[in-house]
Amino acid sequence: MSTPPPDRLPLFPLKTVLFPGGVLPLRVFEARYMDMVTRCMREDAGFGVCLIAAGEEVGETAVPHPVGTEARIEQWDMAQAGVLNLLTRGARRFRIEDHEVERDGLLVARVRWLEELPAEAVPEAQADLLPLLKTIVAELGERLPPPHLFDDAAWVGARYTELLPIPLLAKQKLLELDDPLSRLEILQKYLREHGLLPNRA
Repeated sequence: MSTPPPDRLPLFPLKTVLFPGGVLPLRVFEARYMDMVTRCMREDAGFGVCLIAAGEEVGETAVPHPVGTEARIEQWDMAQAGVLNLLTRGARRFRIEDHEVERDGLLVARVRWLEELPAEAVPEAQADLLPLLKTIVAELGERLPPPHLFDDAAWVGARYTELLPIPLLAKQKLLELDDPLSRLEILQKYLREHGLLPNRA
């Protein structure tokens, strides 16, 4: 069976790591991103969010890490002229195969979509992760809207990675992991080492 050609995806390099199912508010004001978002809304399409490997969010085009997540626009408003407020949610992960900078400075990539793994329950060995996460989600309220998939190991690991104060490069490595159970084990170890979960007897 032949491999389908890579898809073209506009990129929004940021100093953040977005996971599938994650909620990301954005303020858009640069012309290249305003045009990109307008096009995405018109075509009901997403754009890619990648952690910046080199450069800044504003100005010259930044260099992205090769694995990112598609962002889909769920809400938008323009409370002040020239500034678009978005609420986006992470969808599929992708790997950049090649990219180019368009005349307006927008980064556009050829991407391969990474395999979407079937939902997998949180193992009993990591069940102690759930009470703390449920407490955090309840406290965040509308800032972390449903669905809340506490029975899905990938969702639990993704939310912990987004919420914990760990370095961005560590979050990127966790995003790139294809095994959600390994991600849970790493996070469980981190939480125990920092006294947020009781150590095993």
